[in-house]
Amino acid sequence: MNKKRIHRSLGFTLTLTTLLACNSELDDPVGDNTEYNSGNADLSHFVSLGDSLTAGYADGALYLHGQKNSYPAILAAQFAKVGGGDFNQPLVSDNLGGLLFNGNTSSEFPNRLVLNAETESPEPISGTPTTEVFSPLSGPFNNLGVPGAKSFHLVTPGYGDPAGVSAEPATANPYFVRFASAANTTMLNDAASQQPSIFVLWIGNNDVLSYATSGGTGVDRLGNLDPATYASNDITDPSLFAGIYSQIVSALSADGGSGVLVNIADISAIPFFTTVPFNALPLQDQATVDLLNASYAVYNSGLQAAFQEGDISEIERDKRTILFSVGQNAVVIKDEELTDLSGLGLPRNIRQATADDLILLTTASKIGEPVSKDDSRAWGVSAALLDEDVLIPEEINLISTARTAFNASIQAISGSNDKLLFVDAAALLNDVQDGLNYGTGSVNATYATGGAFSLDGIHLTARGYAVVSNEIIDTINTGFEANIPKVDPEAFSTVFFK
Repeated sequence: MNKKRIHRSLGFTLTLTTLLACNSELDDPVGDNTEYNSGNADLSHFVSLGDSLTAGYADGALYLHGQKNSYPAILAAQFAKVGGGDFNQPLVSDNLGGLLFNGNTSSEFPNRLVLNAETESPEPISGTPTTEVFSPLSGPFNNLGVPGAKSFHLVTPGYGDPAGVSAEPATANPYFVRFASAANTTMLNDAASQQPSIFVLWIGNNDVLSYATSGGTGVDRLGNLDPATYASNDITDPSLFAGIYSQIVSALSADGGSGVLVNIADISAIPFFTTVPFNALPLQDQATVDLLNASYAVYNSGLQAAFQEGDISEIERDKRTILFSVGQNAVVIKDEELTDLSGLGLPRNIRQATADDLILLTTASKIGEPVSKDDSRAWGVSAALLDEDVLIPEEINLISTARTAFNASIQAISGSNDKLLFVDAAALLNDVQDGLNYGTGSVNATYATGGAFSLDGIHLTARGYAVVSNEIIDTINTGFEANIPKVDPEAFSTVFFK
């Protein structure tokens, strides 16, 4: 089963005329510019602090076009129309997106994705990147968005230390290494030392998202307040998050500046988790179905025997029974929460997926492919998808519980000071999921074609960042009695083709 067939089965057929990337330059602002003003907001020195969403990351990489169309850059351009000051970003060197480490490329930091219109699949753009990690930039920088940063990384000394990049495990982030003011500084120090008159803070996504994108292979660190013991895919303890978040906000607002605090989206609004259906396996003929069912007959009989012996319940027997039919079929997955049946001579923990499971976007190209050149079994068919390919309900619940706690802290802290405003990005992206009309057009969360999300399925397109920018502007206008002009999202690009 080839990748093109899989992508067609997922409904990835594209209409080129609706997807061609448009001009990324800002059009004239929406509205009557004779009435624009900053109200009670001091926009003279704007600083943004956060993770990849703040940096302008898109299509699986940080590249020049993405940075220039980051939501902080869009905001700064609009702030400038009503008295805002200069805005400096730590720009990369090209539109490829990969990184160089002393002249060497790294598979961990590949080039950005573009859409191959023929195969209808995303693939890295070709070319050798020119952005050297160990050629530091001179700041200060108004945009301190660092891809991969979690809440506690903002207050961790040495997160920008070049020596920490090669440590095992790594203690530094190469994106911050490029522009940290000193090896032992913190992201928060580099932001707060600028004494921002207004700041936007969007952090906490990676405190739960890295667990989600790994398929739940990390650990929920509930009750563990020592981030030094965390692995990269672990979920941050909510109490630790709340304390660090409060520390960050206090430092950024210490000199009387105003702030906008942005919360964390639900993974159910992100195409990385919603694009591949649980029944992503198309079977077109009865002969193939009969062959597959025959291959699982012994297994299913073993389940029936285990039920009759009282080793498993009727519910678990039915949950684990694997049966195919002509049409779209549920893929076979591993479920670590199932009873271990290996002692009965059965596969330890396999079942077919249900609508309650989330199959990761990166699994789409794997389903139906051979396990290896020496193993003809097919992933999701005769070989179960692995833990890292799927989020099962128990893992989804851990993610939801942590995110809900994080967002409660963000909202509570925003209410502690009348100079702090709250932006409900979770609600906004839920609206995008259903389709959001912004007047001159609309976006939705459909992978590749919806306009809001880039080809990595997690980060926004320039148009998506424009939608977020308008939400922040609306919040500032309401909270500070301002009339800052918004942008027309239709003037911003979506995905790019090979």
